[in-house]
Amino acid sequence: MAHVDVIRLQLQFQPLRFSSSSFFIITLPPPPSGNSAKRLFSPIAYSSSASPPATLALSPRKHLLSFKVCATVAETGQPKWWEKNAPNMIDIHSTQEFLSALSQAGDRLVIVEFYGTWCASCRALYPKLCRTAEEHPEILFLKVNFDENKPMCKRLNVKVLPYFHFYRGAEGQLESFSCSLAKFQKIKDAIETHNTARCSIGPPKGIDDLLVEPSSVPKDRPAESV
Repeated sequence: MAHVDVIRLQLQFQPLRFSSSSFFIITLPPPPSGNSAKRLFSPIAYSSSASPPATLALSPRKHLLSFKVCATVAETGQPKWWEKNAPNMIDIHSTQEFLSALSQAGDRLVIVEFYGTWCASCRALYPKLCRTAEEHPEILFLKVNFDENKPMCKRLNVKVLPYFHFYRGAEGQLESFSCSLAKFQKIKDAIETHNTARCSIGPPKGIDDLLVEPSSVPKDRPAESV
């Protein structure tokens, strides 16, 4: 039976230095001299000549950094959950946009969702709200980001998220309530109640507080999540 020597290699790490091709270099000691019996090495092999010492080239660090940068760009290029709108959904960024959207809606039923990008309940409910919007293209859905429209939300008495207002023509605000995914049936019931054929005369009602700017805006208080 052939005698087998097992040699344990001890790598002597010298301070890292860069070659001209930006590779990391690790210097290994020369192989030990001795009998010619079969030797088992770890997966790293080196030349049997005593000089020069063998070198092991590792992948450049810049390749890894490049991969991370590309992955980050690809990820940030995807739309956020609150940006994935149905065709009949409109993002509201100001009080004037809100008033204009209600006026231009005419007799269409308008559902306003007040949400926060940080609100877990808003995020959980949102995909189902988008499907409902696609099922009812005759309804206009307005989305109001609470953090971008705090003064308007306070004047509309929005204190909990997600929160919903229902409007229709001269009838103005029909209903308002908070809702979570578990209670989404409330939204379906309200649609069934208010989404009927009718004609209205006159401007929308129930938004008088938005037409008059308050002399002083109360101190901001964060909305609560349902």
